[in-house]
Amino acid sequence: MSFVPTTYDEWEHCITVQCGIPLTPEFVADRIAAMENPSDFHTQKFLEQWGEAHHAQTLAWFKQAEGRLGA
Repeated sequence: MSFVPTTYDEWEHCITVQCGIPLTPEFVADRIAAMENPSDFHTQKFLEQWGEAHHAQTLAWFKQAEGRLGA
């Protein structure tokens, strides 16, 4: 059974604790740029796997992280 986060806090926990990826300004900016690029291979795969709604929500969480980091 896979867990799909439904809140920012759940998403942040998945990224930082479960995946062990620090939410640095550089990482967040890179992910936002990729997720806003429909030609990006990983973005295309994300959309295929998770759909438009989850893509939009995940992008919003990255932008929220960006705001929290003051980037």
